[in-house]
Order: sequence, then C-alpha cells, then structure tokens
Amino acid sequence: MSNVFKLPLAAVVAAMGSFAVNPVEVSAADSNRSGQFSGRSGHTTSGGVTVVKQGNKVVVTLAASFHLDGAPDPYVGFGKDGRFIKSTQISKLKKLNGQQSYAVPAGVDIDAVNEVYIWCRKFSVALGVAKLR
Repeated sequence: MSNVFKLPLAAVVAAMGSFAVNPVEVSAADSNRSGQFSGRSGHTTSGGVTVVKQGNKVVVTLAASFHLDGAPDPYVGFGKDGRFIKSTQISKLKKLNGQQSYAVPAGVDIDAVNEVYIWCRKFSVALGVAKLR
C-alpha cells in the first residue's frame, strides 16, 4: 500500500481550504413559485409548474408530469385571479406531455400575476390553469 493515502487529517483540511468555493448569492428579489394544473374548457390538463425568478431572468418550467389532452394553438402565459392576461403569452406549447421550459420576456411582470395558463389562442379559452404559491 502506498503512503500517499496516509496524510494527517490536518494536512488534508489545510489543502482543501485552498479550493474554497464561492457561495451562490441569492438576493431578496429571487423567488420560486409553483402550482398544479387543472383542466378548463372541457380539457384535461395536469401536472406541476414552477416559476423561478433570479434577478432579471424568469423561467417557467412545466414538470415531467405535465399533460394536456390536445388542442389547437396552445400557448403558455399568465393570469391573475381567474383572468388570462393576453399580453403575457410566452410561447407556443412545445409538446403536450413532459418537462419543458420557457424564458419569460423581460416586459412581463410576474410579480403582478398569480396563475400560469395553458391558453388556446385560436378559440381564446383556457385549457389549464395552475395557481401559483
């Protein structure tokens, strides 16, 4: 057996100190909100959603459990107190099932909303809504 592995503990701790990792800074403005979808307008929509805000960047992530039964022209957007806000449409839904993420445009104030919508642009109806907590 080699003597390389028989260093005194104090020497190992001292050597590790030179490889210190800077902690991640989290500001008070950073937040993480989430919710669970429920279907609307006769559609089955289920699964989780998370909205993460870090500084100026906001990302909406639909969970691996996300499912929409299908609809023409589904979009991801926001609403407040049961009303979809048309100006908050983020992007067309990438797929009907599974995890997917969407960057929120800088002009959308997520502090002013409390719901994530799956919205059918073609018929102007909600397909699913998740209340954010």
